[in-house]
Amino acid sequence: MSPYALSMLMSSLAVGTIVTLSSHHWFLAWMGLEINTLAIIPLMTKMHHPRATESATKYFLTQATASALILFSTTINAWMTGEWTIMNMTNPTPTVILTLALAIKLGIAPFHLWLPDVLQGLNMLTCLILSTWQKLAPMALMMLTSHQLNTNLLIAMALMSTIIGGWGGLNQTQMRKIMAYSSIAHLGWMILVISFAPSLALLNLLIYLVLTSSMFLMLMTLNSTNTNKLSISWLKTPTLAASMMVTLMALGGLPPTSGFLPKWLILQEMTKQHLGTLSALMAMSALLSLFFYIRLSYTISMTSPPNISNSSLTWRKKKNLTYLIPILIIMSATMMPITPTLLLLN
Repeated sequence: MSPYALSMLMSSLAVGTIVTLSSHHWFLAWMGLEINTLAIIPLMTKMHHPRATESATKYFLTQATASALILFSTTINAWMTGEWTIMNMTNPTPTVILTLALAIKLGIAPFHLWLPDVLQGLNMLTCLILSTWQKLAPMALMMLTSHQLNTNLLIAMALMSTIIGGWGGLNQTQMRKIMAYSSIAHLGWMILVISFAPSLALLNLLIYLVLTSSMFLMLMTLNSTNTNKLSISWLKTPTLAASMMVTLMALGGLPPTSGFLPKWLILQEMTKQHLGTLSALMAMSALLSLFFYIRLSYTISMTSPPNISNSSLTWRKKKNLTYLIPILIIMSATMMPITPTLLLLN
């Protein structure tokens, strides 16, 4: 792809998200979401492969359906209230339609089926953008309207997302599908607490962005797209393979990594709301995700592939590591001790 076309598409992605984040009018927010969708589709199809075309088509159809539902719900709300303001979603019918539309855009269960298939047909850089940057605008709209959304519907979708995100990733060998199910499970934790404490949902989103970005950047550096390639990564870059183990433990939510922080705070908030049974179910569903993260760590550290040569080491090509990867790895591992500071900021 031409660098001029790439720069224009990346600028359009940024503009679409910023327009949605800075808008207070529903039509302007909808326009930002549409700019986002139309800007990422050429990035999906730049590989000129049938799988990439299929992924772009699936993504376009699901996002177009969600955008139509958003426009439909906001039009009904404007017809009933006489306002297009984002903060004024008082009627239950457009509010439920809006919740379902944003769930489709984010890939929250039971509207998650498009996400693993779409990610599997894309390259790692586009997967990174789709798993991180494309979540910002819909999640911002959900946070803005969180005090008016149906809490029972959000709790049901959150519990379903964490269970399906953990269950779906158990039998996967492709890293992009594993990261897709990981994204579904993390989104479940975010929308669980969004109506009780939006600041905790924002904290969870920020830590999710750090962990997912570091994971995708390491997979891009190691050129690992499945577990077989991941098993020989320690032969290529041992330090990066060890760092990936720490990031996987953080994604699973093990202390003392950064991933434990949002889960701990969310379970604490749920018990304060007298939702003990729900907290127990969420904690048990997190064990499903933790299992396949531990399985990946085992694949990286304790398995060795069949080797026909006499040497146990492979040729190590010099990797062009950016300064961003070590910063993200350090943040993935060391944000737990600064919990009191983060709580004061919230």
